[in-house]
Amino acid sequence: MAETIRRLSVVSTGGARLHTEVHGPDDRPTVLLVHGWACDTGFWRPLRELLLPEHRVVVYDQRGHGRTPATPGACSPEALADDLCAVLAATVPAGARAVVAGHSMGAMTVVAAAGRPELRDLAAATLLCSTGVEGLTGASTVFPLPPGPARARAQRLLLTSRLPYGPVTPLSRQLVRYVTMSRAATAEQRRLVARMVARCPRQGRAEWGRVLADLDLSALLGRLDLPTTVVHGTVDRLTPLVHARRTADRLPHLVELVELPDIGHMAPFEAPDRVVAPLIALVKEHLL
Repeated sequence: MAETIRRLSVVSTGGARLHTEVHGPDDRPTVLLVHGWACDTGFWRPLRELLLPEHRVVVYDQRGHGRTPATPGACSPEALADDLCAVLAATVPAGARAVVAGHSMGAMTVVAAAGRPELRDLAAATLLCSTGVEGLTGASTVFPLPPGPARARAQRLLLTSRLPYGPVTPLSRQLVRYVTMSRAATAEQRRLVARMVARCPRQGRAEWGRVLADLDLSALLGRLDLPTTVVHGTVDRLTPLVHARRTADRLPHLVELVELPDIGHMAPFEAPDRVVAPLIALVKEHLL
């Protein structure tokens, strides 16, 4: 049976028109997946394939990523929250709610929307994967430098640079693997992630990188009062495991903290079967 896909453009603040896809029939429980920095809807394909056909899966390109045009000067945590709320309002069937899962900047999006009436009314539970809410440049271990100003500056440069991340070569695939995945990542996973990161528009990537470099959403964690699961790989260099533990400690309704041994930052792509299990558990508990 062919997969049902509906594509739409969701209008949000600042003139953003968000490329959005709805996969699966409308009579199944809705799972909304929000991708991270320098990624696009393709990031979710391995997880989406595990969710279908038993779930209705909604994905969208964050502004300045994939098929959503950049909105220069309109990048902020508030814009992330605006966009998530707009997609929820446009895609969740009347009288229903969704489980919302975000990866990296996508999980930051969920936290940024904490306290918004749209999230409270249209989301039943959330999952935060491979993310942090503050101090991203200082905690990152991408660069093998001692903790301190030099390492933070190097990480800030990585986030804010407009230099191309391509072309995709054996060396670039190795670099992307080192930054984002574990040593166990397959050659195909390395190739696909390297291609996705390389095609991310440089201007939007750099503008969002500046937002992430100074991000502090810690005050909003206490307002995320939905049942929330935190999932994190133990060898994540971009957002090390300490972020997950700090986040879990401050959530008012933590379901569980799931630590994935020997998995890197791209956990939903690298180990989709290990991320989908706690996600489906939220669906069963809060939607069915």
